[in-house]
Amino acid sequence: MVEFPPLKNDLLLRAARGEETERAPVWVMRQAGRYLPEFRKKSHDILVVPQAMGMEVQMTPGPYFPDPLNTPADIEKLTKNVDVNKELGYVFEAITMTRKALDGEVPLIGFCGAPWTLFAYMIEGGGSKTFQKAKTWLFRYPEESKALLLRIADVCVDFLVGQVKAGAQLLQVFDSWAGELGPRHFEEFSFPSLQSISSRVKAKLAAENIPLVPMTLFAKGANESIVLLAEKSGYDVLGLDWCIEPSKARQLVGDKVALQGNMDPNFLYAGKDAIEKEVKKVAESFRGGKAPKGWVANLGHGITPGVDPEDLKWFFQCIHKYSSST
Repeated sequence: MVEFPPLKNDLLLRAARGEETERAPVWVMRQAGRYLPEFRKKSHDILVVPQAMGMEVQMTPGPYFPDPLNTPADIEKLTKNVDVNKELGYVFEAITMTRKALDGEVPLIGFCGAPWTLFAYMIEGGGSKTFQKAKTWLFRYPEESKALLLRIADVCVDFLVGQVKAGAQLLQVFDSWAGELGPRHFEEFSFPSLQSISSRVKAKLAAENIPLVPMTLFAKGANESIVLLAEKSGYDVLGLDWCIEPSKARQLVGDKVALQGNMDPNFLYAGKDAIEKEVKKVAESFRGGKAPKGWVANLGHGITPGVDPEDLKWFFQCIHKYSSST
């Protein structure tokens, strides 16, 4: 393991472990790649797991697979034994550089896409409004689909473990398309691969005597499955979208997991007064009149490109104000 500067601010890690904190830690999904001007000038490919498996990804400007998987026979085109260190070593190097540059100021978050979300991209050839091709696979080729989802999970496990070794102090798995599946199909197709990732990441880290890091699952739209996720997924934190009240989520999951979220990103366009009112309501729902406990403040999905940086700054300031226990 690489030696790093000591951590000066562990607020995020304490909240992720379900502890009571003096205020809620706050971060925003997709803050760099989707939002910051210096990043928007360039194309940043986030679908590195399919790339490691041998698929070509182009940015046009969004992610596009010129040669998607059309039938199960196309699975033969994928790399059978993926050497994650070889294929994604550049990601690990970037994580180590970032961790050192942070100099312990805040924890560093590692992440990867969830198998179902990656599966959908690999079959649809890009984003989709209907997910017709990906869902057709699930329903027409259920066993082949399950096998591919677990195969993608294998790569995700090695990718996440490599990120911890490189310096990541918390991990998040993004299942952005979870809500495209009904609860029954989410449980049948997506959930097993998510569960496999959490259990095997922890097992591999333990086998190498590497301290475990908190793991977050953001399964957007899977609110009806929140009890299943809290009880059996193996993640320490569940990310919430804006379609469920935090107080209801806490009632459903109890203290089994920490919660993350969940303001609608579009409130960031509504002006400072609206932002403050919404943050206050969300904070009250998460806190329930008590000091913040097991709450990581965030949006209910990724930030969008047109947000004024000053309004995002105000969002952070409001979180600090209304989540404070003093």
